[in-house]
Amino acid sequence: MLDNLTLADRFHTLNERLKELEAEVKSVRDQIVATGQEKLCGEFANVVVSLSERSTFDGKLAQSYLTAEQIAACTKKSVITTVRAKAKTAE
Repeated sequence: MLDNLTLADRFHTLNERLKELEAEVKSVRDQIVATGQEKLCGEFANVVVSLSERSTFDGKLAQSYLTAEQIAACTKKSVITTVRAKAKTAE
């Protein structure tokens, strides 16, 4: 279906479809959590809901205790590739 489109148009079209699917998945996930059940069984899949605890590290607070050199020693740099698509509008 999308084979005759340019790479830019294919990327944009697929990205928009992905956003719609992600919104639908979030809605269904919220409905599953709202049931309060730990396990839901379907014809094609079983879904298990579990709770866990997460600890987070407050980097900004830690920086208030560290020297600039210590912060630099603990800082990891990496290259990030970002690809964005934006639909063209009629002029």
